[in-house]
Amino acid sequence: MAFSVEQMRSALSDGLLSFPVTDFDANGKFNAETFRQRLESFIKHGVSSIFVAGGTGEFFSLDEDDYRQIVELSVATVKGRVPVIASAGRSVSDAKKFVAIADEAGCDGILLMPPFLTECPEDGIVEYASQIMASSKTHFIYYNRGNGILTAESVKALAAANPNMVALKDGVGNIAALNDTIKTVGDRLVYIGGVPTAEIFAEAYLSIGVNTYSSAVFNFMPEMANKFYKALRAGDQAVVTAIIKDFFIPFCRLRDRKKGYAVSLIKAGTTLMGHTAGNVRAPLTMPTAGEVAELEAIIKKNS
Repeated sequence: MAFSVEQMRSALSDGLLSFPVTDFDANGKFNAETFRQRLESFIKHGVSSIFVAGGTGEFFSLDEDDYRQIVELSVATVKGRVPVIASAGRSVSDAKKFVAIADEAGCDGILLMPPFLTECPEDGIVEYASQIMASSKTHFIYYNRGNGILTAESVKALAAANPNMVALKDGVGNIAALNDTIKTVGDRLVYIGGVPTAEIFAEAYLSIGVNTYSSAVFNFMPEMANKFYKALRAGDQAVVTAIIKDFFIPFCRLRDRKKGYAVSLIKAGTTLMGHTAGNVRAPLTMPTAGEVAELEAIIKKNS
């Protein structure tokens, strides 16, 4: 880990967080060269942290070899300029393997995904996360989403049991519940907005003290993503409203047509902007030609 707790907290609490897609070639294999170029572009556009192999990066479809290539290339490319945070999840034993691979590569932290498939009791989720966090000294961010949702007291217990937990990423969008967690747990953790297309929640997040969020559209519209974030933090309501109205509302309406489009449309956007990341892997599907044309029209209106 190249970053201290204080440096990690600072990077996570101020500035736009980037979640790059994972580049695949025409055969569906990891494309190291275009991914390296993507990382360099993200740094050029001033991100404060880079989260690789995350939800937008199709962590759920990566095998250990894919993952190892991604984290090793990310650390070698970023070279300590900003924190590199990788994902882990699935079963406890699987997650520990991913954490060990990320540690060996020199990643600065882990975004811990919830377990998959089965419904989980909260005390079981706390135990799941604690076993994984105890396996490494790295910084952990817990992703509160899906079947791994924790209420305020459980988040407090998880943080108390694991000193290396530095942040909570919200993937629910329940502002009342998140406000309860923030007020209950306090500044022990950094809080990150993490619902799909988080910009649509950004104003609500900011109102309860969540200063930053994960931006997937940064993959193909970094200038607009930065403009929106700066306007949000500066209180420029006119710019915030215009971008939400012209881009994020029509984008989200298109995204909501089919499950998985929160990732698939991002990949389609990279192709439209001339920096393709290839197609998504199953079980996700790419948008239709008509939907890609709609996306192109939304991009053109906001470029």
